Amino acid sequence: MISPHKIILLIAAASATAAAAAEDPTEAEAHGNKSDALKLKLVAIASILTAGGLGASFPLLGRKLAALRPENHIFLMVKAFAGGVVLATGFVHILPDAFRSLTSPKFPFSGFIAMAAAIATLMVDTVATSFYGNAHPSKDEEVAGDADSVSGPNGTTQSEILRQRIISQVLEVGMVVHSVVIGISLGAARSAATIKPLLIALCFHQFFEGMGLGGCISQARFEWLKTVVMTVFFSVTAPVGIGIGIGISTVGVTVEGVFESASAGILIYMALVDLLAADFMSPRMQNNVKLQLGAHTSLLLGAGSMSFLAMWA
Repeated sequence: MISPHKIILLIAAASATAAAAAEDPTEAEAHGNKSDALKLKLVAIASILTAGGLGASFPLLGRKLAALRPENHIFLMVKAFAGGVVLATGFVHILPDAFRSLTSPKFPFSGFIAMAAAIATLMVDTVATSFYGNAHPSKDEEVAGDADSVSGPNGTTQSEILRQRIISQVLEVGMVVHSVVIGISLGAARSAATIKPLLIALCFHQFFEGMGLGGCISQARFEWLKTVVMTVFFSVTAPVGIGIGIGISTVGVTVEGVFESASAGILIYMALVDLLAADFMSPRMQNNVKLQLGAHTSLLLGAGSMSFLAMWA
């Protein structure tokens, strides 16, 4: 039989334990951090969705604003800036993370996967161009412009438009994969202090990437419905990634590293070959020193701005 003094001691011990638990702020603080982090993630979904949509839509305004039409120099400057952004995204943002996720003392898997993805993109680019060219044998036929067309002074050939459509579709694939991955990274973050700078960086990140994609979509001259679908699809991918990140506590680093490596290879190829080389090596730029200077400056500003964001993203 338990004596009265032992009962008193047990009650006192239980009371002391309960008081200590009540005074210990660790559990309450952790709950508060999770709540604050979730609120920031919901804000991030709306903010990044808006930033991506605005960035992708901005070059498309060229169909209505004369200053932003593809035949004007301003549009070329914007495209060079966006090309620098995409290039820095692949080299500075994605590839280093991929190397950290797929570290191996025996073989550099990240570099190999990035190289394979770039080669695969080249093959797809070549085969798709050949396929569309054979499907449309009248390569020199000029496209008849409508009220919303953005044809240059000499007209735009069918083959050029088909080429731009392939470029925009392949570029969107690389950007979509990357957007989902970075969205997952933000959604899986547990600290509000980590999310705040990442939220700001990713808003700029999606805006600039959207500008690069929107420039290609504008030159491709898709029907309005497909233009809207491609723009919306790019805009929602990062928020979807955030939602996935919220639903999972950890992301498999190996799978993430594979996706990051492939995405880096695709974006680096697209930035150098399709976004930059096609314009920088064109007679239009080769014969205009002022245009070359402006385009090179825009390229460096785009790459520098995106590289600077790597301090937080």
